[in-house]
Amino acid sequence: MSWCPRERNYRTELTTKYCTAKEVTDHPLKSITVSQKETKKLTTQSSVAKKTVKTNHDLKPTTTSWNGLDPLSMALSMQSTVDDNPLETTGVGSVKENQTTSDFIGDDFENWSSIKSSILNKYTTSERLSIKTSFLMVSATGSTISSSTVRSAANTSVADKVRHRLEQLDDFEEGSVKEMLNLTQTEYVNRIDELNVTLHESWNSDQRVKALKIVIQCSKLLADISVIQFYPSKYVLITDILDNFGTLVYNRIYTKAGSTVTAIESARETCRNWFYKIASVRELIPRFYVETAILKVYGFLINKKDIDTEYERALKRLTKMIRGIGDPLVGVYARAYLCRITVQIAPQSKFIFQDNFNDFLLSLKQLSPTFVEQTIQEQHIDHSVYYLLYSPALDWIVYCLAYKAPTDLLIETIRQFEDNFIFSLDDNCSALILNSLLTCFPAHLITTKALDFLELIKRVNRDKTASSTGSVANGVQSLSYYPKYNLIRNLGNALISKHNVLLELEDEEKLKILNEIWKLMNKLKQNNEYMACVEVWIEFVVKHFTLEEINTLLGEIIKRMQPNRAFEQHYSQLVGLMSKVVTLSSNLDFGALFSMNNFMPFLDLLQKETVKVEACKAIVESFIKNINNCSDLFDESVVTTSDPVILNSMTYLCKALHDSVSALTLEDERRQISSLVTSFLKHVSFSRDFEAELNFYVDSRANFCNLETVLCFLVQRVNTLAMETRRIVKGFHTKKTTSFVRACIAYSYITIPSLDDVILRLQLYLSSSHVSLINGCLPQTDSFLKQAITLIQQLPQQIESSDGRPKSTEPFLLSYVSQLLSFLLLVPDNPDTPEPLYLFKGLLNVINERQFDSNFDTKAYILMNFLNFLSTASQETYPYHINKVDSNDTLYGNDSQFMDQIDVLCSSVLNDLLDYFKQLGDERQYKRQSSLALELICRIVSHSRVDEMYKLVINLWQLSKKNCSPDTKRANIALNHLKHKSNQWSNQSLIELTAKLEKL
Repeated sequence: MSWCPRERNYRTELTTKYCTAKEVTDHPLKSITVSQKETKKLTTQSSVAKKTVKTNHDLKPTTTSWNGLDPLSMALSMQSTVDDNPLETTGVGSVKENQTTSDFIGDDFENWSSIKSSILNKYTTSERLSIKTSFLMVSATGSTISSSTVRSAANTSVADKVRHRLEQLDDFEEGSVKEMLNLTQTEYVNRIDELNVTLHESWNSDQRVKALKIVIQCSKLLADISVIQFYPSKYVLITDILDNFGTLVYNRIYTKAGSTVTAIESARETCRNWFYKIASVRELIPRFYVETAILKVYGFLINKKDIDTEYERALKRLTKMIRGIGDPLVGVYARAYLCRITVQIAPQSKFIFQDNFNDFLLSLKQLSPTFVEQTIQEQHIDHSVYYLLYSPALDWIVYCLAYKAPTDLLIETIRQFEDNFIFSLDDNCSALILNSLLTCFPAHLITTKALDFLELIKRVNRDKTASSTGSVANGVQSLSYYPKYNLIRNLGNALISKHNVLLELEDEEKLKILNEIWKLMNKLKQNNEYMACVEVWIEFVVKHFTLEEINTLLGEIIKRMQPNRAFEQHYSQLVGLMSKVVTLSSNLDFGALFSMNNFMPFLDLLQKETVKVEACKAIVESFIKNINNCSDLFDESVVTTSDPVILNSMTYLCKALHDSVSALTLEDERRQISSLVTSFLKHVSFSRDFEAELNFYVDSRANFCNLETVLCFLVQRVNTLAMETRRIVKGFHTKKTTSFVRACIAYSYITIPSLDDVILRLQLYLSSSHVSLINGCLPQTDSFLKQAITLIQQLPQQIESSDGRPKSTEPFLLSYVSQLLSFLLLVPDNPDTPEPLYLFKGLLNVINERQFDSNFDTKAYILMNFLNFLSTASQETYPYHINKVDSNDTLYGNDSQFMDQIDVLCSSVLNDLLDYFKQLGDERQYKRQSSLALELICRIVSHSRVDEMYKLVINLWQLSKKNCSPDTKRANIALNHLKHKSNQWSNQSLIELTAKLEKL
């Protein structure tokens, strides 16, 4: 069977190709409107299935049917409107907060719930714990045994009910409690959780007294400091139960308080009963905690106009009640709980927080050296551990005091501490309080008083001497045990706070602060304390000082870390320091940074490979981010650099990343490193010194030889260099530019075979051949194409996709061969070859020898594309050319020998294609056979003379129709295509053929 290409005039086809444009007045996503004249309304059903009703007089005339606004944008706008104006609903029985409280406490307030987890994680113990309870004794059947039975429903007298409930509480007081000993911390926490569950179960089963007894028992646990280092965590667990109990009581009374006078009075009576029950508790600590937990219900007993005053009276009374608690640690946590409740009911009453803070200061007199020594000996803990136990509670009290407090109040608190307590308290207590002030007071206030705070830190950090036993003389503790590096660190945290811009301080003040702080840090004996301070203050230096100060600071750190290889214990902190240096500086000059004499020595401290890689990543990422920001600032697509200091340093860092890659490296890690290196190389440019840039890429190829993505990028960059050279000389190469372009092409030719990925190599061979041909390097073009055609044989049938699943390469092969054929049309035949189209013949042989996936028809489509290529190659003038490159249409000029060769190739390809059709029929793949037959008909119409291939078209049409499952949709498309072409060309043979096909 022969193929007869038709003559085509591509220029004429190009001019008639484009459709006539017309204005669009409709939108595919617009609302569908139906007008109803009777009601003069429009029923609108949008694309998002929302319905709206509009009257006719609301519609405005517009130039488009969608009112000039894209329906998607309109839907987004409507959604935004809904989000900005949500419907406000209140559920029945919901807890309503005091309006003044909700207005005063804003989103910037850090609730207690946000710090609970940190306390539980920090204050742990390995010692055995005990718990006293009567509700966790499990019977043989697994049920919980109550210490008393529920009051019989027959008792209806109010007096009897009250008396019985008090008796139940007395029963609890008189010995029904049993003690569980030798509990681990996990077991202890589980028991507390069980108590919480039992509380809810008792409440839901209307056993209110039992619930109260559980809460009382839990509150009593807060008086136990036998394992003192666990006390803050125990406080968190127990107060959670108290909070739950308070919520249960409030919700019950709130639900009872309806809108009628009787319901309100009933709620008040219930409220009074709760307070009466709690008042009957004999012990101070449980009575205080339980009353505080339900204090919110006190509002039901108060007139609305007097609610603030009465709440404050109750809070004052409870504040004074805490003074009866003997142990200062138990007392400060009780004050913290009272402040938590105060935040909920009267947060604007600052004097409550101030009174509790002052009372705590007075209670510190109990922390005499004798008392502290006795406590730590009994508990087997360090002095510093003991003092840190106070921090969570004290920090919370100070934070509540400082939140939205007048500046005068805060300054007065600082002055009171400075004048009245710094000399009467020992260093540990002074440091404890000062630490809370630094942690909880507003950052801007600490900034304005930074020098004053610094002086206080120096005074509580004065040097002292003592005997090895920690002797005590004249009632004054001779050693300062509080970890005072916390003070240095927290002052730094305040100065670098995101809410603090240091506008209040002059440069001289900043420098003075830095010098004094550095002297204090140098006095720290422990390296871990030193590094804890440095990792905070480095941010202060980086943000507000020059590279000179940063360099000096890095040098000091190097001196501190080198002896005894101390840096090995602080790798993570050193990496953090390096990250802050390169990320926090505004408008950082990386050239000056890399030129610092302490920068690379600091990096050399990171001798562990994984740590050094992490630091190098941080630096490279920061460099890329910095230079991208410069691109945005100067409104340029890419800002480049050729600074030798930057290039050498960044190459060193990227080489370190490259050298960390091994066979065991995860693919994600390899991909991340490749991305970083490629991003750096993207910003390298030597302007018009192309030779220097090519030399840099040669070195980069050696430095990053194990990263295929980087090598691929380098080949593309070198190809770009060649094209940029051609652009500068405007296509007229000189001897020098020709040599340079050939050097670039040689670079690509040498580099591409080093890649393992066959697909990457194929793509790079093809793109490099484009560059070679455009620059007139014909021998190099042939070499690239020969390599590409040969490499097709090595293309596997399947590759692994990004999700790990096998993926067929057939679609890629079809696309690649199509691109290759399009380019081969431009490539002139080598005159040294004996026959024309030798590259095409080589491709044809490779395709015929390749084993294709039987589930795809890739080979058939490639053969049809071969017919397209040959039909185009037979034309007198090709549809496109490359300037200064003579393609085969110019070389052969429709030479008879050349045309005969095309005819032979066309016949061979067509026969191979028909054999493929027969093979599908033998395999009963009729649907695929039908689709391919219709596709070939369209190709024949477009690229061959139909009148000479009339019989083949008829046979193909019948072949597509006789199958049991013909592709009807495809057949209609093919027939419409034939009709369009017959009308367009006014071809009588094609018109007759179309008519006959319609009848078959």
